[in-house]
Amino acid sequence: MAKPLKVDEVWLARITELLDDMEFGSLHIVVHEGQIVQMERTERKRFENSTANSRGSGETGSRRTDTRAGGRG
Repeated sequence: MAKPLKVDEVWLARITELLDDMEFGSLHIVVHEGQIVQMERTERKRFENSTANSRGSGETGSRRTDTRAGGRG
């Protein structure tokens, strides 16, 4: 049987911090034996090209940040 997930104010603050300035992306939360052990944030940044007759419509970049239970990464 699965253990109930324990989410206290510290974890809620960490989750809020990772989601706070995200415009496009995802937050993946890893749970092991009823406790959060890792969070992975994947964020997309889109940049529009100001030139009308360019080859592409813009650049797309991404940033990935891993935050583990023992600290920030």
